[in-house]
Amino acid sequence: MRRLLPPRVVTGLALALVAGVLAGVTTPSPAIAGRWPPPREISYTEWQPALSMTGADEPATGHRRFDGREYDVARWASPWETPGFGLTQLVASWSATTPGDSWVEVRVRGRASDGTRSSWDVLGRWASGDRFVARTSVSGQSDDLASVDVDTWRTHSRAGLTSYQLDVRVMRRSGATTAAPTVATLGAMASRVPTDRVPTSAPGAASRAGTVLAVPRYSQMVHRGHYPRWGGGGEAWCSPTSTSMVLGYYDALPRPASYRWVPAGHTDPWVDYAARSTYDAAYRGTGNWPFNTAYAARLAGHAFVTRLRSLREAERFIAAGIPLVASISFASGELSGSPISASNGHLVVIRGFTTSGDVVVNDPAAPTRAGVRRTYDRAEFEDAWLPRSGGLVYVIRDDAHPLPAGRHSSW
Repeated sequence: MRRLLPPRVVTGLALALVAGVLAGVTTPSPAIAGRWPPPREISYTEWQPALSMTGADEPATGHRRFDGREYDVARWASPWETPGFGLTQLVASWSATTPGDSWVEVRVRGRASDGTRSSWDVLGRWASGDRFVARTSVSGQSDDLASVDVDTWRTHSRAGLTSYQLDVRVMRRSGATTAAPTVATLGAMASRVPTDRVPTSAPGAASRAGTVLAVPRYSQMVHRGHYPRWGGGGEAWCSPTSTSMVLGYYDALPRPASYRWVPAGHTDPWVDYAARSTYDAAYRGTGNWPFNTAYAARLAGHAFVTRLRSLREAERFIAAGIPLVASISFASGELSGSPISASNGHLVVIRGFTTSGDVVVNDPAAPTRAGVRRTYDRAEFEDAWLPRSGGLVYVIRDDAHPLPAGRHSSW
């Protein structure tokens, strides 16, 4: 489970919109009068900092004491990035390796239209393992223009910020010259997306072809009660279970030696390993978005967090052979055929489309593998996805599956 936006509240404005629809007229809210639907501003940017530390060529730029230990530090900062709109949210993602006692810290700062700069805010402290450093987000940090909510940087002003800059630091235990931590990619999805319900998108090429990818089915519920120190399985493990299904599609699941600590005969032990490898000690859960993509990137080769504008864009990924992990939220009766009645934050795998345009998913909330594959109404799914998480997805792929070509700003 992953907390998203609060449940829908029927306000006077909402009632007015319903009245307009019943009368055959779509009435935009005053804030967006003359422009319906409101614009969904999304910009994903990625860099290849090639930041690494080796014993032979020491690039340490400083030292740091953390959790009672001394670390050598190497740093890389991005140029200032201007997305072309007033961003109100930002989610970073990265691909890194952290052998031994080494780890990565990602930070962000922003700039307002008047030139005011925010302080640097920590977006995450991450390591592939958990032996030396606890993988953690740092919520709060609300001292000036923005604050951190688990994995999402949110601005305090409705006008948003005009630009941002990322900073990534690699820490390696001082004297541990054999460890070679590396950051291969660093990305950020800046966005300004409305929370209004949206018109249902028209089916695209993947729907016309009825394309459904061969993604294996895993159930999070068969892990109920497993490893309470990493979330306890069951409804808490939708994110690592969904991530594992996509890795299974690419034949990129972790090697059995990685999860040999899981008891023999345990169903889908790689899901337990994924939960351990994505657990956020501060959030106390496995639903941290970039922690999941950082885990997947090590195994599949490429992964990042972004937002899409509709299922029409998602169809481009399916046509390219790339399944998506989508973040949704819905109340009772809002998602017909779901194995759970409601959720304020849930992850599923978009694996294809029917010829009528409905979305075929792997929903890990099913009690067993047999029930994981589901078909959801296109309109209901977009209402559970776009207004709630802003259309957020994990894009996980291998070298054999390049990103969809053509005009875009979300990837």
